[in-house]
Amino acid sequence: MRIAHRISTVLSSLLVVTLVACAPSSKHASTGEYIDDTMITGKVKAALVADPDLKATEINVETYKGTVQLSGFVSAPEHIPKAVQLTRGIEGVKNVKNDIAVKR
Repeated sequence: MRIAHRISTVLSSLLVVTLVACAPSSKHASTGEYIDDTMITGKVKAALVADPDLKATEINVETYKGTVQLSGFVSAPEHIPKAVQLTRGIEGVKNVKNDIAVKR
C-alpha cells in the first residue's frame, strides 16, 4: 500500500507541475493563445493578399495575445489606413499597432 501511495503522490505532483508549466504569464502566451495568434496572423495576411491595391509581401504581420503589429512598406499613403481597416475587421483582433511606412 505504501508503494501505491507514493506512486500516486509522484504522479499527482507531475500532473500539477505540467499544468502550471502550460499556464500563461504576462511575458509568455499559453499554447492556446499561441494557436489563436497564429490563426489571426494567417487571416490578416490572407486579407492583405486578397486586396489588389496592397502588396502583401511588403507588409509584415505579427500577433501577440490578439494585438496585431503591422510593419513594412506601402506604395501610397492611402494604403496605410486601408491595411489597418482590413486588419481590424478580422475576428479575434483586439488592437492594431501600425508601423507601416510609405515607400519612396
